[in-house]
Amino acid sequence: MSDLKEAGICSPSLPPTIHPLRDELYNELHSRPFQVLPCPAKVTHIALLTTTEQSREQFRHLQELHLLLGFPAPEEEVSCFEKTFGNLRVRRELHMEFASYTFIDLAQGNDHRPFEHTGISPLPAGWLERLAGTVVAAFHLDLQRVDNGPDTDLALVRPWFEGQRLVGSSPQEGKARVWGSFRLHSDGCGRFMVLNRSLSDSQLGRLTQRLIEIETYRLMSLLALPRAREITPNLNDMDQQLAVITQALADNQQLDEQQILAELTNIAARIEAFRAHASFRFSATRAYHRLVLTRLEELREDELSGHLTITEFMTRRLTPAVKTCESVSDRLEDLSRRVDRASDMMRTRVELAIQSQNQQLLSSMDRRSKIQLMMQHTVEGFSVVAISYYLISLLKLVMETAHDAGFHFNKSLVLGIAIPLIVIAVFVGIRAIHHRFLKMARRE
Repeated sequence: MSDLKEAGICSPSLPPTIHPLRDELYNELHSRPFQVLPCPAKVTHIALLTTTEQSREQFRHLQELHLLLGFPAPEEEVSCFEKTFGNLRVRRELHMEFASYTFIDLAQGNDHRPFEHTGISPLPAGWLERLAGTVVAAFHLDLQRVDNGPDTDLALVRPWFEGQRLVGSSPQEGKARVWGSFRLHSDGCGRFMVLNRSLSDSQLGRLTQRLIEIETYRLMSLLALPRAREITPNLNDMDQQLAVITQALADNQQLDEQQILAELTNIAARIEAFRAHASFRFSATRAYHRLVLTRLEELREDELSGHLTITEFMTRRLTPAVKTCESVSDRLEDLSRRVDRASDMMRTRVELAIQSQNQQLLSSMDRRSKIQLMMQHTVEGFSVVAISYYLISLLKLVMETAHDAGFHFNKSLVLGIAIPLIVIAVFVGIRAIHHRFLKMARRE
């Protein structure tokens, strides 16, 4: 640094504020390095579905393995852990929903026949049986060095696959040959044999890692297939039921709206229940399938005469299964949208019926109001007569009292003149009161 300063060259410093995740982002690309594998070697890979508690239990179990083999136990859990115990290498990787273990026996020149001695053979007795989690993938890889060509492979390889039909290819521009059956064997595990011609240790490690990921992600992607098959009959029933309801709406049939809405609600609830249980699994299937296709491209396979390559096998067998899961997922989404549209149509129909009932009710209320108004006018007429009668009676009483008091006038003439005046006055007064109330109502 002093030499740089003397030469007039100064290293610029970074801004003072650095993102707290910057180091983690840099390290993420290096968190799962490829293996460097010698040849020959025995590899066993196990993938287990785990819960959070099972993951913690697995870490404690890994610490126990260190103590059993006479090594200090790790104190912190990491996403990718790798440790070599003499000739045994153990690698543990944590994924979103599963944990994977890769056990590698690095002992050179052992004379064991293929798959009789595996990557888990050096483990302490009983340790693997107590590993927490649900096993999804478990398979062995036997890495052998050969100098012969592919014509002699079948006689060499077939006995170790228990007569299973083989899938084989020549990846990495013919520098190696890979054989497998993609089936379980008598030990409950799958098997792959890698015959290495000229791959370096690092190239062999990358090839082995790709094969491990292809087989693991293949099995993880197929976890949704049984669920898709289970859901399909229910989808067929709901599809038929919804078609009947939609056709009835289209034909404008007389329907029990409450019953139809109850059926639509029941269908919608069942669809949401299926989506809640299966949407994550279907999304994971698509993601795992894309990873499988990516790893297959990286193999750069050449065909071995008379045998399917791994890519051809996956395309022919795995892709239809994934498409089935995608089809069921799409059907769930389509049914959900159709139920929403049918519910909207049903609600519109109910609203129109309610509006029609309201219109009829308003018309009935209008007729009743007119009748009440006519009755009110009739009552007003009776009121004029009744009030006028009482007022005339009072006037007659006043006139008789005045006549008895000594005031002399023609009572009949006065009464005759007063009667029409009283009636007119009462009528005008009642109409004035009526108009006053109408003005108040209009203002309200």
